[in-house]
Amino acid sequence: MSDQLTISAEPRERAGKGVSRALRREGRIPAVIYGDKKEPLTIHVGERALNKLLGTGVFMNSLVMVDVNGDVTRTLPKDVAFDPVSDRPLHVDFFRLAKGAKVQVNIPVVFINEEESPGLKRGGVLNVVRFELDLMCDADKIPDQIEIDVTGLEIGDSIHISNVTLPDGSESSITDRDFTIAGVTAPSALKSSDDEAEEGEGEEGEEGAEGEETEGEGGESEGDSED
Repeated sequence: MSDQLTISAEPRERAGKGVSRALRREGRIPAVIYGDKKEPLTIHVGERALNKLLGTGVFMNSLVMVDVNGDVTRTLPKDVAFDPVSDRPLHVDFFRLAKGAKVQVNIPVVFINEEESPGLKRGGVLNVVRFELDLMCDADKIPDQIEIDVTGLEIGDSIHISNVTLPDGSESSITDRDFTIAGVTAPSALKSSDDEAEEGEGEEGEEGAEGEETEGEGGESEGDSED
């Protein structure tokens, strides 16, 4: 379960670029709380406090309790705008969560027991197709990560979403296909040796066929000379 984070905020009485620039000069970041069929609430938060939450690495997948002068709102961060040059946060969108709400989040994937995979022990490579899973989760049960066990995987085996047991309260947002998450592929050295072997077999077959054609032509020549 992702940690529940908290940040203090103050109401923002006026909007506009000029007001936003003034707030940033004071070390405050403009923000808005919206959703749950209620009017949007414009606010501003401390830049230092926001950077601290961003530094956790789980900000976008965590419940954030926004305290506006003692009135606490349960939210999920939906977007953070950054300055393209300084990478400083410029604006934050918080989505207000209703009781019992489900939210769409991207949860990182972690692979475990790689030492128990025969394919990887033989030198195979774990080819990860999806580093995150797009999930619908109960707002109160957002997982930190999804662990996928690779025990027993051989070279050529793949892991699909149907092979993964998701935590209670979570389900895949993609329901129209059994998509691949990762697979164990042969090492490049093994692929090269296999390719060379196939090429060698092909060359031997061609040489044999050429020999048979030569023998057949020789036989016809002898028969002609006897006539």
